[in-house]
Amino acid sequence: MAVRGDIRNVAIVAHVDHGKTTLVNAMLAQSHVFNEREEVPDRVMDSNDLEREKGITILAKNTAVQYTGPLAAKYGHPEGITLNIIDTPGHADFGGEVERGISMVDGVVLLVDASEGPLPQTRFVLRKALEAKLPVILCVNKTDRPDARISEVVGESSDLLLGLAQDVIEEGIDLDEDSLFDLPVIYCAAKAGYASENQPENGGLPDNDNLEPLFEAIIKNIPAPEYEEGAPLQAHVANIDSSDFLGRLGLVRIYNGTLEKGKTYGLSRVDGSIENFRVSELLRTQGLERTPVESAGPGDIVAVAGVNDIMIGETIVDPDDPRPLPLIHVDDPAISMTFGINDSPLAGTEGKDHKLTARMIKDRLDRELIGNVSIKVLPTDRPDAWEVQGRGELALAVLAEQMRREGYELQVSPPHVLTKVIDGKTYEPMEHVVIDVPTQYQGAVMTGLGQRKAILQQMESLGTDRVRLEFRMPSRGLFGYRNQFLTDTHGEGIINQIFDGYDVWAGMIANRSTGSLVSFETGEAVTYGLFNAQQRGTLLVGAGEKVYEGMVIGYTASGEDVDVNVCKTKHLTNTRSSGSDDALRLIPISKLSLEGCLEFLAQDELLEVTPENLRIRKQILNHEQRMKAKSKLK
Repeated sequence: MAVRGDIRNVAIVAHVDHGKTTLVNAMLAQSHVFNEREEVPDRVMDSNDLEREKGITILAKNTAVQYTGPLAAKYGHPEGITLNIIDTPGHADFGGEVERGISMVDGVVLLVDASEGPLPQTRFVLRKALEAKLPVILCVNKTDRPDARISEVVGESSDLLLGLAQDVIEEGIDLDEDSLFDLPVIYCAAKAGYASENQPENGGLPDNDNLEPLFEAIIKNIPAPEYEEGAPLQAHVANIDSSDFLGRLGLVRIYNGTLEKGKTYGLSRVDGSIENFRVSELLRTQGLERTPVESAGPGDIVAVAGVNDIMIGETIVDPDDPRPLPLIHVDDPAISMTFGINDSPLAGTEGKDHKLTARMIKDRLDRELIGNVSIKVLPTDRPDAWEVQGRGELALAVLAEQMRREGYELQVSPPHVLTKVIDGKTYEPMEHVVIDVPTQYQGAVMTGLGQRKAILQQMESLGTDRVRLEFRMPSRGLFGYRNQFLTDTHGEGIINQIFDGYDVWAGMIANRSTGSLVSFETGEAVTYGLFNAQQRGTLLVGAGEKVYEGMVIGYTASGEDVDVNVCKTKHLTNTRSSGSDDALRLIPISKLSLEGCLEFLAQDELLEVTPENLRIRKQILNHEQRMKAKSKLK
């Protein structure tokens, strides 16, 4: 096999918020991607508005660093070594992006927080890397945290690696166990741009003020792309992008052969058919920009224009000797929600350009399928609603938020778990939950999760005042738990979870202890009506907002739904009362985010999503019809 020694393809993987994007930022800055006068943007790879707002990576993205430092000559390429870097999401709900990113590379840098250590998503991404037989570099980040525990984290990460390797070997995948014992470890502080092979003291910066040790670890330990000389073209489509000028772009990793601009090649479709097309443009990533090139060879990651309906998983091949590569495998979804048209009384009243029709919503969901391999869209018994399946609640909430920002109006159902029937028994998805919490709130957390069918598997002290709790519980037990968790821990707890297989249905779980305050009038909420309603519970709407019959305007601690009239005005008389109206004081309301609304939803409620507003409503708006339907269920 021939080798491209001037290229390294590597993915940065880690649990959410362990510093992947910050590390890529530092690598770009130290590779002189930006000129000296140009200010390096913070988290430059998080280009999506939602990513910046939420502080997490949602979409896997690639960049290229042209390393021309002293190590380039040391390893035989004084002209420079190209590092193609894939920045992957850290949240488990976007695992499809991780799987896609891993399919393009020859090794991974596993980033672990020097304080938090390996968490559920660390386990997920590490297992995916081992299944793909990729070499791993351990990078312990944030060594300068005051609560850093570097030695313990290295030990925990090594134990996790060896444990997962054993599981993978038992499943029939052949791994080189000896190489796993010689795990390369780099200590870094990504925000400062420091990295070293020498372990610093807890809370201290590495003893080297640049990232050269990390660059060397990548060049030394990540194998250069191998290819077969004279073999026909094989280029795997791992991602989809678009350009205002070129239309849809396929991001491909070339395994064998050469791609040339202007030539005709075959595209092996998902169904196995071969379709010829002409490469109209070929783009190579350099830093944050894509530049046109005439050709690309084995090991290169390039964007290809020329096919308007190119799909992830397809292979660009030699039409005379087609040898398609296997499709990208993605784990099955575990959560579903229904997306349908907005049929509330206020539908279409808030903007002229809103996208309201079933056809528009279906077209948008179909477009999402093109670039998002981890979701499925299925028909329902209604022509204006579709079941959308995904990895987790957050992934589907992000999709709804994106559609909202694009001008769509829709209605979303509460999330449901996807069950399986095995040997006549119903199985449901389970979660591995890891919670870091101050010791004084440990009891409240254990009680709250115990009510949701969680089983405590491990408890570990993290010093004098914090404890780590590990649970296994049904996925549906976490629906609506976030607010309770924040209350129970006074905002000081950290919760992480990841899918952990299927188990027998655990029985009834009460996800919500509160009832809804439901409006039984249509009109405008007024201060007098709201003042009377707030004595029944907590309000979610303010004075002057439009409401309609069946709309949820607040919640009550009683656990039962209560119908209220927030449009009620004070009876007028011919008697003046000085200052009586001024005495009405409304408690300030807090608006729920889209994820907060989804957590709040009861099983008989829907979320109305418009570009301007989020409204919670009953599925059956009319009070009498709702009562009749409720009595039939009893």
